[in-house]
Amino acid sequence: MKQLFTNQYFKVFVIVLSLLVSTVMVLKISGRNWLAPSQTLKIWYGEANGAETSQHLLDPYSFTHFLHGVVICWFLLLIARNIKTQWGLVCAIALESIWEVVENSEAVIQHYREATFALGYYGDSIINSLSDIVLCSTGFLVASKIGFKKSLALFVLVEIFLILWIKDSLVINIIMLIYPVQSIKTWQMAI
Repeated sequence: MKQLFTNQYFKVFVIVLSLLVSTVMVLKISGRNWLAPSQTLKIWYGEANGAETSQHLLDPYSFTHFLHGVVICWFLLLIARNIKTQWGLVCAIALESIWEVVENSEAVIQHYREATFALGYYGDSIINSLSDIVLCSTGFLVASKIGFKKSLALFVLVEIFLILWIKDSLVINIIMLIYPVQSIKTWQMAI
């Protein structure tokens, strides 16, 4: 039994589980619901700006959370080149968990409503936040496996795909969150 608690993978498991439980607790305390207001759970909800976006397991913005993991991998390559993959994964999960809490704060939700075309956005369900963390983890693992050049190509392809499909992407989302550009918002709202 002692060997189990000294095993690094068991330590990683305990830390990841602790991060997920803590994130769920903070989201629940801050008023997030487990499911969509309709009390349904869909595997896929395909409307980028629909009433139940960010309420189900997957939606068009799930791709941006995958890209979070890719970017976190790049960041870790810069600051901690020799970090083991499992500890990099812990960092990715920790950073994405923090983002999920920040993203679902009333201040950020209100900012999204004012600055972007997400006029009806009211935050993520807890299930969606957990799915976003899993997708970030997946993006991290894929990027760590295929390396910087291939993950950069993947990043660009996903960004272009999202821009053509939903008129939004991770880069556009960051721009609109930090420094909203009216012409981007107008372009996004044009049907």
